[in-house]
Amino acid sequence: MPIVRRTCTLATVLFFLAASAFAVSPVNSNWRGVAIHGYDPVAYFTDQKAVEGSSDVTFEWQGATWRFATAEHRKLFAAEPGKYAPQYGGYCAFAVAKNSTADIEPEAFTLIDGKLYLNYDAKIQETWRKDTKGYIQKADAFWPQMIRK
Repeated sequence: MPIVRRTCTLATVLFFLAASAFAVSPVNSNWRGVAIHGYDPVAYFTDQKAVEGSSDVTFEWQGATWRFATAEHRKLFAAEPGKYAPQYGGYCAFAVAKNSTADIEPEAFTLIDGKLYLNYDAKIQETWRKDTKGYIQKADAFWPQMIRK
């Protein structure tokens, strides 16, 4: 194996080990503290699609700002945030199943048994959908140790 290839492989392995060794914030938010790229978590359930929230309709929960398309959605979320918030703090569910984290593409979502799961992108979502039950089982086991308390 050429030395460049070995170095790249080693760097990749070290990156993933380091990523899993550090605790993460319980909510995937941007530098402004906005959760799930500003998308409305309730809309996934009510509209069955990703809908951008408004900076005028927000709610603070778990140290992040959640945006909503309507005041009614904010009211629903405020009453039961755990019902509408994405699993694993809005990090990519497939990545959490691999004991790591990754950002998400808001349109790459799945609703399973009344829970919202987000993925890095459509390609990762294809892989995720091949064994959602297995990946959820793995992610559920990893997630409690991954989050910063």
